[in-house]
Amino acid sequence: MLLEGQTFSITLKEILDNTNNAIIAINMQGLIIYANRAVFKILEIPVQDIVGQPISTYFPGTRLLNVLENGIAELGQRMTINNTVLLSNRTPLLINGDLVGAVAVFQDITNLQNFLDNLVIEHEKTKQLQRTLEVVLDTAYDGLIVVNNKGIVTMTNQAFANFFQRSPDDMIGKPITEIYDNPKFTDVLETAQPVHRYIHDLNGHKIIASRVPIIQDGNIVGAVGKVDFKDVNEFYALTKKVDSLRTELDYYKKTMLQKNSSALEHLKGKNPIMVSLVHTALRVAKSGSTVLLRGESGTGKELFAQLLHSESFRRQGPFIKVNCAAVPENLLESELFGYEEGSFTGALKGGKLGKFELADGGTLFLDEIGDMEMAMQAKLLRVIQEREIERLGSSKARKVDVRLVAATNRDLEAMIRDKQFREDLYYRLNVVTLTIPPLRDRMDDVEGLIETFIKKFNYQFGQSVTGITSESKNVLMKHLWPGNIRELENVIERAFNMLDGSEIQLKHLPNYLQILAGHETRPFVGGALENILNRVEKEALIYALENANGNKVQAARTLGLSRAGLYKKLIKHQLHH
Repeated sequence: MLLEGQTFSITLKEILDNTNNAIIAINMQGLIIYANRAVFKILEIPVQDIVGQPISTYFPGTRLLNVLENGIAELGQRMTINNTVLLSNRTPLLINGDLVGAVAVFQDITNLQNFLDNLVIEHEKTKQLQRTLEVVLDTAYDGLIVVNNKGIVTMTNQAFANFFQRSPDDMIGKPITEIYDNPKFTDVLETAQPVHRYIHDLNGHKIIASRVPIIQDGNIVGAVGKVDFKDVNEFYALTKKVDSLRTELDYYKKTMLQKNSSALEHLKGKNPIMVSLVHTALRVAKSGSTVLLRGESGTGKELFAQLLHSESFRRQGPFIKVNCAAVPENLLESELFGYEEGSFTGALKGGKLGKFELADGGTLFLDEIGDMEMAMQAKLLRVIQEREIERLGSSKARKVDVRLVAATNRDLEAMIRDKQFREDLYYRLNVVTLTIPPLRDRMDDVEGLIETFIKKFNYQFGQSVTGITSESKNVLMKHLWPGNIRELENVIERAFNMLDGSEIQLKHLPNYLQILAGHETRPFVGGALENILNRVEKEALIYALENANGNKVQAARTLGLSRAGLYKKLIKHQLHH
């Protein structure tokens, strides 16, 4: 039989070897009796090596053996071999009606399967996009409607349908003229010109709306009408609020500019040390480096901090101040870093932003840094190093971009030796140091400062003070100013409150300065030395407390007293209440 069909078999073999479909035939014993060349692409084994071998060796669990048992064909069966997706047709091999074997034909559908998988993915993406669009349409506008070039509604949202007590499905597919009379937005189908924010009566509601044409390939294919404000009064209210916010912003900008210009005006003068220091500050301001301001209380450290901010690239950002000595230790951490809602008893609902977050993008001025406890110093150091904070009650780190300026009148080096200040924090803060001289070392600036303060309080009090008498000026030029610039400013402000004319006179100055004037011109009369000294001491105590805003620790430091010593003198002069 083979001899008779030999010529035909050779031709058939060539045909079958050149087809893309893999073909395998087995006999009744499950042995492979034929495999064409395409089988190699699936198994990557030479065809001649598999002929005569059991089919299960290469196709474990093959159902081709099932076809041998029941003689029933299995068509369109999907299978995967070596990452190749195949579609298999398994048929019984019949000769003269007798079952002599089985044939499997495999079609590689890997590319088709990938295409179908991608189609499914794209379909899911389309469904997701459609759902997203539906949500956007329902939430992004106070009302939206779309028509085609025939004026038929193709899309709308619930907000628009609510104007007519209908549902979007009830409106889609209907002519817009059936929905309501005078649908003005359809004018764009003829004009192709958009119109934004016009007032229109929509079913009895005064709205502010816009109409926009939909153009495709140069042709108008539809139009969109959207409700910008569903009530004209909402628009008026919003406009009023914006105007109010703009006015408030202009006020704060003006105030900030005044404060910044005031800082430079206060710091300018004749004294060469101060002139050099201001020039250095203006140069350092541009760098963004951490700055440590050192000097006695009242020398103008905060003015320098304001100057460093206003002359930096952060000038548009916030300037936030924290007085580390004025905030109780147990509250300082929450003051600096903020807290989450419920983090402690009494915590505000919604939590609270700390000063670091408030100063983000700007400058944080930490005054009296030397009064910070060691535990807080460690936390501050971590923030400086990591540039991130954690609110109380939260484990989430928040990045902060803050320029740090610190100030102190304490001897930090001595505090480091006494284990009262962290050395590593000291070096972090001490990148650039500006040491501000006391007023007694720049007495050539006193006259200019007097003029500056007179100008300031003329503006603040709405007065027209022309100047100060020579007698009063002489007293101010002789005083050593233990409270520095702050003391001088307070003296001028007090004089404005006592003023009964257009010129500051000796009688408008505090008693301790009047006594100084008397001492300059004539000996003390009308009282024992002890009484005179007690009177001066009491005035000095009153002034120191006023100058320190009631802070007894700061007042004691200004007077060179211990805290206990200050309390004794307050009790002595009945000032302890």
